[in-house]
Amino acid sequence: MRASKIISRAFKDTLPVFTGYIVLGLGFGILLSSKGYNFLWALVMCLLIYSGTMQFVAIDLFVSSVSLPAVALTSLLVSARHVFYGITMLERYKNIHWLKKFYIIFALTDETYSLVCKADDENYFFWVSLFDHSYWILGSVTGAILGQVLPFDSRGIDFSLTALFVTICVEQWLGTKNHFPAIIGLVASVLSLLIFGSENFLIPAMVLITAGLFFMKVLIERRERRERRKKERKGGKPEENV
Repeated sequence: MRASKIISRAFKDTLPVFTGYIVLGLGFGILLSSKGYNFLWALVMCLLIYSGTMQFVAIDLFVSSVSLPAVALTSLLVSARHVFYGITMLERYKNIHWLKKFYIIFALTDETYSLVCKADDENYFFWVSLFDHSYWILGSVTGAILGQVLPFDSRGIDFSLTALFVTICVEQWLGTKNHFPAIIGLVASVLSLLIFGSENFLIPAMVLITAGLFFMKVLIERRERRERRKKERKGGKPEENV
């Protein structure tokens, strides 16, 4: 496929991402500006962090003067999901030039993954990643500039990312019959909030959620092994694991 067609396809495919990233980026930039940081901070954070969730969290970490080890641990827990779906792209990214590979791995966000996981062209991977990254930079920097030059009441803007994840959670709840992961997340978060308070609950909650999901995985695997053994004893052929 010609380069121009790949670029055109990538641009068209990323237009829905554009609408979301511009809105969320504006919210992030305005919120960052309200805390006393100018647009250069927004630009640097977008270039070096490029994680909507973590960038919103980082604003409170900056203001609270949290220690570097706590920042590192929080970043790891908040962004750990990238590791799991990134693993599924290892084969697709295997033979790509190391410089391009480094960038598209760095730029693999949730929305970018939803597009590239259905393709097999390295140039498409690159352009989708670049377009999505550009949208986020544009929204964030624009928001930070607007926050400096226009009077904004930033109250409630920090809830925009929470609202997005609530929407995603509701969609996933309605779209699946297995609600145990969502219940584990809710229970772990509420317990951590009650025990550690609103300022310190995030890391304990993420640890509890990780432990709960791991324990659930162990239980599921044990149940599957018992079912296979029952089928073997009955003379049936055990089903293959997918």
